[in-house]
Amino acid sequence: MASTAPFSRYEFMIAWRYLRARRAEGGVSVMTWISLIGITLGVMALVATLAVRAGFRAEFVDTILGANAHSTVYYAPTQVYNELTEETYVTQGRIEDYDALAARIAQIPGVTRAVPAVRAQVMARQGDAAALGDVHGITLDALGGMAGIADPESASGSLDDFDQGIAIGIGMARNLGVRIGDRLQLVAPDGAKTPFGTTPRVESFEVVYIFSAGRYDVDQARIYMPLAEAQSFFNREGLADEIGVYVADPERVDDWTMPLLQVLGERGQIWTWRDASGSFLAALDMEDDVMFIILSILVLIASMNITSGLIMLVKNKGRDIGILRTMGLTEGSVLRVFFLCGAFTGVIGTIAGVVLGVLLSLNVDHIMAALNMLTGGNAWQPEVRGIYQLTAELRGWDIFRAAALSLALSFIVTIFPARRAARMNPVEALRYE
Repeated sequence: MASTAPFSRYEFMIAWRYLRARRAEGGVSVMTWISLIGITLGVMALVATLAVRAGFRAEFVDTILGANAHSTVYYAPTQVYNELTEETYVTQGRIEDYDALAARIAQIPGVTRAVPAVRAQVMARQGDAAALGDVHGITLDALGGMAGIADPESASGSLDDFDQGIAIGIGMARNLGVRIGDRLQLVAPDGAKTPFGTTPRVESFEVVYIFSAGRYDVDQARIYMPLAEAQSFFNREGLADEIGVYVADPERVDDWTMPLLQVLGERGQIWTWRDASGSFLAALDMEDDVMFIILSILVLIASMNITSGLIMLVKNKGRDIGILRTMGLTEGSVLRVFFLCGAFTGVIGTIAGVVLGVLLSLNVDHIMAALNMLTGGNAWQPEVRGIYQLTAELRGWDIFRAAALSLALSFIVTIFPARRAARMNPVEALRYE
């Protein structure tokens, strides 16, 4: 028999006929279906898990960057010695020339905005209800540049009225029973200085804007106040506590650390969004790797069923192998025939798993909504997770590595039984026929 090219048409034909087991070879058919279903479920779980993890990270980062500066620069506190009292006290690192400093920072290549801000803690009260508030005193232009805050689809009120009132998160508004046009009482512990000490400052502000940043902690405590009003209310006349810096590529925010420090000088300090959430994101990355390894083991276990099915197939087809060898089929052709038997199962299972994984990922929000309905809202708790919903993000690289892993494992586990079939002696296979 003349030699033919590897993986010729007749090799595919024989392999496909062997996979369609007859009734007498029902065990082989059952093992094939078990392998196929196992690989499909394993790949589906792998694709869906990677998509959900990527979506969670993307949503988490988006909500951080949508309501916070990419970097925050400020001056470190200093110690001052009073010669009259012979005492040393610490002064806060306020920024006096904040406009000039913000202008210099904005000139750094890659910096898109530099926003002076006043930061303070207050007690927010409405009737008998009270909550702790984190006040950010900024300008209207700075507030309008925050994608997570200035979103008309998820907010109520108008930012155009910001100079006449304050903006609060939807969680705080719900807890305090506040609506647009209501007045919210703010209590600042560091208020007016009197001969008898410092008295708290209490003042009421009209709520002109209620936003939803997509983060539970921000919506529960964040209050935005006009910069000039915040300077007056918190005794910061002519001062700013920090400058929020926005860069072109937030994922590479650390690249701007040295240029910012050169502008700030010796007392300058920098706190990036990665510093605030870096440990959590690192934990997410580690969990991604662990989940990939665990689910890869499940795919490997499913692939091992291919080996069992092929060993049974080789045993049942011993007579056929002997006949094919006497007809001139080479060891290589026999090996490729049984390799294709296992490869067919792996390819079909991988394709089905990818399709089902993509469909599951695209509908994860509906699935989570159903689970929340069945569990009374316990399936996804925003106060624990930090974000309101679980999303999935399908990435080509994740789909590729899931499919590549499944195919690689499926091909590898077929080699041993295929070699066993190729090395079978045709004389021994036909001796008792």
